Amino acid sequence: MITQEHAAAHVHRDDVGARMGMWLFLFTELLLFGGMFFLYSVYRFINQEQFNIAAKELNTLVGTFNTIILLTSSLTMALAIGAIQRNNKSLSVFFQTLTILLAFGFLINKYFEWSIKFHHGIFPGSEILLNKPKGEILFFGLYYVMTGLHGLHVVIGIFLIGFMTRLTMKNVINKDSYVKLESAGLYWHLVDIIWIFLFPLFYLIT
Repeated sequence: MITQEHAAAHVHRDDVGARMGMWLFLFTELLLFGGMFFLYSVYRFINQEQFNIAAKELNTLVGTFNTIILLTSSLTMALAIGAIQRNNKSLSVFFQTLTILLAFGFLINKYFEWSIKFHHGIFPGSEILLNKPKGEILFFGLYYVMTGLHGLHVVIGIFLIGFMTRLTMKNVINKDSYVKLESAGLYWHLVDIIWIFLFPLFYLIT
């Protein structure tokens, strides 16, 4: 017969394993983007002037606005976890939903930003871009790959948090069992941190 102490210990081990698994996954994500940041640094060192010229093509105001959106979404995600820890399910669902809406706001801004670049003929393989110096081609190549990959992570985050919201509404996630929500929060914070590095690299370099 399993005692309550053994059952609690079993749940604890599961929680620890889940947290360790998420941290391991986040570490692989850091390796992926870390490699890209290293590649960016090498190319920028070789083509500093052309990278600076290309960066002027980007809209700093849009980048700043998106940064504010993601930082706010990190706050709302943290508030969602705090609310469920205090056994306030409705408030947690509200903040999770708000996080999802902010993520959609980020993607909408990014869509319009990319659309403007495409309208101006600045996209991979375009004749206008191919006629630019090599350094500018490299800049925009890295810009589309890195921000595109980041955008994909935002989309995954939306589905992940949406699933967590559903579990919260069904009381699967509650004040006694919220590791899944914590893990989703860690993932979302990583997405935000990656953007904090992408923003100055592409929008603020001089």
